[in-house]
Amino acid sequence: MHKDVDRSLTGKIGRVTGPIGPGTIGEVMLPFRGGTSAFHAHPFDKTSVFAVGEQVLVIYYEPPQTVYVDELPDVLRHDTHG
Repeated sequence: MHKDVDRSLTGKIGRVTGPIGPGTIGEVMLPFRGGTSAFHAHPFDKTSVFAVGEQVLVIYYEPPQTVYVDELPDVLRHDTHG
């Protein structure tokens, strides 16, 4: 039986609210169903570390409440340099 992959959060930008790193369960706040929800977060590459306050990109969503994240590419960053 084929299990559908939920891609509703893939590509969303979240803000880290609990440190994310290998062997830990971090936390990220994401826009979800018209509001904002906290999700358990793991580094997608299993090695990256993200500090509280960083913005991250959701690569994979594992329902009901877990996401795998990666570094936010420069082109998606909202802060301007110079």
